[in-house]
Amino acid sequence: MSKTLVQPIGQKRLTNVAVVRLKNHGIRFEIACYKNKVLSWRSGVEKDLDEVLQSQTVYSNVSKGILAKSKDLMMAFGTDDNSKICLEILEKGELQVAGKERESQLSSQFRDVATIVMQKTINPETQRPYTISMIERLMHEIHFAVDPHSSSKKQALEVIRELQKQFPIKRSPMRLRLIVPEKNMSPLMEKLNAWNASIASKEVSGNHLSVVCEMEPGFFRECDSMMRNWQGRLEILSVSVHVDEDAHVNDYEDHETAPSSFERQPVDSVSELNEVVQNQLTISTENANAGEQVKQHKCSTCNALVGDAKQYRDHFKSDWHKHNLKRKTRHLPPLTLEECMTDIELDDAKNDLKDYSF
Repeated sequence: MSKTLVQPIGQKRLTNVAVVRLKNHGIRFEIACYKNKVLSWRSGVEKDLDEVLQSQTVYSNVSKGILAKSKDLMMAFGTDDNSKICLEILEKGELQVAGKERESQLSSQFRDVATIVMQKTINPETQRPYTISMIERLMHEIHFAVDPHSSSKKQALEVIRELQKQFPIKRSPMRLRLIVPEKNMSPLMEKLNAWNASIASKEVSGNHLSVVCEMEPGFFRECDSMMRNWQGRLEILSVSVHVDEDAHVNDYEDHETAPSSFERQPVDSVSELNEVVQNQLTISTENANAGEQVKQHKCSTCNALVGDAKQYRDHFKSDWHKHNLKRKTRHLPPLTLEECMTDIELDDAKNDLKDYSF
């Protein structure tokens, strides 16, 4: 009795790939791409299509290796040219990711949104920012869900609006310098009072009035338009002002959130920060001259003396050291404290100018 040999159906399975899917005319089309290359292509970083596509072939199911039918391609795209169709799917299609990978991405973006909310808001009672863990807990209470197709900054502003409806939280004020002709002094003061702006200093120089004030970011566009009409000048001194008073352990929910040092001095501007550091160095030097054996430590990354052992440890946590460390990895020379803080503030100002509509 003869036996019939049954041959398995040939099937090409593509695994460990990034799949981009597009549904057109009720038919699903897929292309196989290399992982981490789709986003690079869409952002303009990657230019070589061969580095993005594993094959210029259109599938109806990539994992099973089932090719799309020519009649379906003609009906959906008006052509059966796989190269052109692959480009359209790559630009308009939805990137498919695994469950754990999607969960990781959403968790990371949730943290990013919470961080931005923390940086842009304060407790109206204490005038200090909430901790990141508290912001995350409040976001869970309002049932915030991350939108992977929207930017973190845009979602952060929406979160702030929702939080303000239920919790005591407000946008941290901006610090501005307004310079206007002296004839506009009275209208300017009336506007600042209407905006509940806090005036830090006021100085008359020649025929111009210079006012340093803090105001809600929501009034920035109106203020900028007003200064243009008056032929005045507006300078952004700080995009987010926080009152950094001495912190206490009870202000933090857990040891991971609490900072290792609670002797931070309130610093609101570059000049004040520079003055604090200089005072610390002066005190250390005076103690050494008085007979105390205080060793001055030098940071090789910043090329500067930073004081005793405690100040040396605190220096490694400072924005000054972190910024110079990034420059060192790019083989750039270190910046002084004032240059560094100015550079950071300029970067923040450029990134946040779009957010002042709220």
